[in-house]
Amino acid sequence: MSELKNDRFLRALLRQPVDRTPVWMMRQAGRYLPEYRATRQQAGSFLDLCKNAELACEVTLQPLRRYPMDAAILFSDILTVPDALGLGLYFEEGEGPRFRKTVRSEADLAGLNKFKAEDDLAYVMSAVRTIRRELNGQVPLIGFSGSPWTLATYMVEGGSSKDFAHIKTMAYDQPELMHHLLSLLADAVTDYLTAQVRAGAQAVQIFDTWGGSLSAAGYKEFSLKYMQRIISRLAVESDGRKVPVIVFTKGGGQWLHTIAECGAQAVGIDWTTDIGVARDLVGDRVALQGNMDPSMLFASPQRIRTEVASILAAYGHGTGHIFNLGHGITPGVNPDHVTAFVDAVREFSPQYHQGC
Repeated sequence: MSELKNDRFLRALLRQPVDRTPVWMMRQAGRYLPEYRATRQQAGSFLDLCKNAELACEVTLQPLRRYPMDAAILFSDILTVPDALGLGLYFEEGEGPRFRKTVRSEADLAGLNKFKAEDDLAYVMSAVRTIRRELNGQVPLIGFSGSPWTLATYMVEGGSSKDFAHIKTMAYDQPELMHHLLSLLADAVTDYLTAQVRAGAQAVQIFDTWGGSLSAAGYKEFSLKYMQRIISRLAVESDGRKVPVIVFTKGGGQWLHTIAECGAQAVGIDWTTDIGVARDLVGDRVALQGNMDPSMLFASPQRIRTEVASILAAYGHGTGHIFNLGHGITPGVNPDHVTAFVDAVREFSPQYHQGC
């Protein structure tokens, strides 16, 4: 594979010196871009887009044509794993993802398909290989998966939830069943991310979208424990380089000190945590990724620039910061405001890396 021309993102994840703070955005390939909407229409549906390697590659590269991002992220969905396990993923207009089957008993668990990522999610691996080829070493490619807890919430609830009643009932009233499901998912995610690395992913992110819905004790027992298991088993090298792992728990700012011990190289934080406070909490143990409020992109370009400058100043001098949003970009954002965001990071951050 082609030699990497821009490794700023990978170096920052490993807390190595960089000339400026690298930047990318969660959901940077998405509905805010008119070219994405056109490609999705061409594909026929969101799932068809995910399963078409050439089109998944196309939408992955679209933001890189507009913006000088320091990383690309595989275009896919966190729910590909439960779908491959046989739950029947579909998308209801205005309702988000849904499953035709749920997992609420040992019998449901026993009825899940056996899982082998290379075979059952071959379309994802095909997309990874296609994207790596087309990137031609321009920037690193990030692979990803949902965390076991987050995947389990969708599998038990049958889709999105506001109160997580079914899964929390399972966790607190049937902990053996809950741990059985989470253990199965940890094995599946490890296999899935390892397969992505073999196919060409140069870093991976674990999206723990619903970890913040748990209590402190519940988070350690049902979420963090299983992410630690995955990280400890992951393949560690790609193209002769260490493959960094990023853990992102939305709503997990109060547990940063604990999350920093999980074995990941970087921890993503949402916008509710001050990044300067976060840096004080984690010290030199991990890099930090984040954390501008995605809604800030609805503000004027000048206000966006001010916010970027403020976050960079809060983090301060030195490496170990990857600039990102505190969650995914919102569909209605003006693409020109993303230009202001990225340009501001590139303009203001070099001063914090002088002498590194």
